[in-house]
Amino acid sequence: MMCESFNSEYQLCEEIGRGRFGVVYRCFSTASGDSFACKSIDKRLLTDATDRDCIDKEPKILHLLSGGHPNILQLHNVYEDEHSIQIVTDLCDSADLYDRLNDARAFSEPHAASIFQQLISAIAYCHRLGIAHRDIKPDNILFDSRNRLKLADFGSAEWFGGGETRTMTGIVGTPYYVAPEVLSGREYNEKVDIWSAGVILYTMLAGVLPFYGETASETFQAVLRANLRFPPRIFRSVSPEAKDLLRKMICKDVSRRLSAEQVLRHPWVINGGQTDSMADLT
Repeated sequence: MMCESFNSEYQLCEEIGRGRFGVVYRCFSTASGDSFACKSIDKRLLTDATDRDCIDKEPKILHLLSGGHPNILQLHNVYEDEHSIQIVTDLCDSADLYDRLNDARAFSEPHAASIFQQLISAIAYCHRLGIAHRDIKPDNILFDSRNRLKLADFGSAEWFGGGETRTMTGIVGTPYYVAPEVLSGREYNEKVDIWSAGVILYTMLAGVLPFYGETASETFQAVLRANLRFPPRIFRSVSPEAKDLLRKMICKDVSRRLSAEQVLRHPWVINGGQTDSMADLT
């Protein structure tokens, strides 16, 4: 069921995705003819306060972020009535990073860097505004028709503010990508996003995850141990600079983990994954 105000401005087209609470459709503006994505949420499926909070929070955060960065999904309109919410955003109709990783396995360093530079730039922008995404994963990294990255799905995002503490609580995220301090139940800061982005970079370069198990519990235990390894068979052709960046992002000691701004200044990122040194064979 669509809000009447939405129907007066947009024409709904085919379904392009489906989530826990709703369906994503392609739509177009009847005034301009431009195409967009519409996330349609059935409010009757929001069974608890946490679910409702996520749905309420996402458009507010997208509104704050919209227009400020080319690699963050842009919010165009929100419509709400008694039974439903429609969130109109950029249309990202290319394969997301999850599908690209499944198709290509490992990426070359320049290819991985071209994606990673856009991702970490978007994360740094969020952090400058006091927003932590808290669910950075390949499924939430979309691409538009021009192959430009768009960081999406801010339902788990949180304001961490500009105070001295700058901490958050709550277990959110996805098992393979969540930072160990989140799983341990401690307070944490925005660097949880850096851990998750590091896991994504590792996966792009290696074609495998750094921490995994047969069950969610085993995966959580592997993340908590945070025993980062670079198997020679997989990492033989990966540069020392890339490994250095990974060690500084997937770092259990949060005080030593790089910030988003520091990641942007790392030589591997600045040089776009192009390195002159020989690959580390150890």
